[in-house]
Amino acid sequence: MVHCSCVLFRKYGNFIDKLRLFTRGGSGGMGYPRLGGEGGKGGDVWVVAQNRMTLKQLKDRYPRKRFVAGVGANSKISALKGSKGKDCEIPVPVGISVTDENGKIIELNKENDRILVAQGGLGGKLLTNFLPLKGQKRIIHLDLKLIADVGLVGFPNAGKSSLLSCVSHAKPAIADYAFTTLKPELGKIMYSDFKQISVADLPGLIEGAHMNKGMGHKFLKHIERTRQLLFVVDISGFQLSSHTQYRTAFETIILLTKELELYKEELQTKPALLAVNKMDLPDAQDKFHELMSQLQNPKDFLHLFEKNMIPERTVEFQHIIPISAVTGEGIEELKNCIRKSLDEQANQENDALHKKQLLNLWISDTMSSTEPPSKHAVTTSKMDII
Repeated sequence: MVHCSCVLFRKYGNFIDKLRLFTRGGSGGMGYPRLGGEGGKGGDVWVVAQNRMTLKQLKDRYPRKRFVAGVGANSKISALKGSKGKDCEIPVPVGISVTDENGKIIELNKENDRILVAQGGLGGKLLTNFLPLKGQKRIIHLDLKLIADVGLVGFPNAGKSSLLSCVSHAKPAIADYAFTTLKPELGKIMYSDFKQISVADLPGLIEGAHMNKGMGHKFLKHIERTRQLLFVVDISGFQLSSHTQYRTAFETIILLTKELELYKEELQTKPALLAVNKMDLPDAQDKFHELMSQLQNPKDFLHLFEKNMIPERTVEFQHIIPISAVTGEGIEELKNCIRKSLDEQANQENDALHKKQLLNLWISDTMSSTEPPSKHAVTTSKMDII
């Protein structure tokens, strides 16, 4: 049984990435003292990950956000052992983080992953004087982080939305002003051999995004679950308004790197590509050659920045592709580079997994052996694995 009470949610347009829910396990059933019958256990409340599910759909389907499992059946002469109450399942999108009142976080990253959030109460039995127990009450928080192969990172109006519309069938809002993108957009790159790669377009960052400035900070968490980052910069540079400082393309790359570092250093370990957009503009080729020389020796130009703006480590891009989302220049090359980079990453991960499995197998064989291997044999085995 699902009862549906008002709770907190955060949304951007029709996009919701946070929900607060009330959950309660079902009460147990009454025992039967005269014959020693036991009441049924109350139903449990589960959170279950499902593809094609969104938090917006969950909120619309259950607007009160109150989830209560079924009550256990009472013991009776015809059935001394009462049946268990019906479980309640809360459908959530894949990629959700579930946080309970104690701050424990569980992530559901695959379809049909599930977590028990509220247990049903015990049915009446001898130990409880045949009186049933109530189910657990839990307030849980759902926090969605999008899962995508590639996440687009850039300042506002760098052309990320235009790029997404070029490489996929997504139709994000596009206009000639900052903060056109007000919510994350997901698209898929389709290849001729039916290979699909998902791309997430996130609202543009600004300087100070890690301190909750601008809009991009609301979505920085979504970058965490992308496999790779695609920096998108305007070759002509960026200036948020007449009251803010103009930044060249090289400066925007350094500042974007610093914002990611200040938010979470682990983001800098992700493989990254760079798309230099708006190459259809006048003098774009000259500016691109200047940018390439700066990226080849970034340390030679870091003295131009204030100390607090310099990242601990600069990003080494696997591919740098000049493009124009307007004319289509470089788009096919970019799509090929994205696929190549992801394939290389997958091969590296498979190799690492294979080596780990071999090492575990060797350790297992060594532990189970009645006679310990010689020092020479151990060294040879390790070298074979490495």
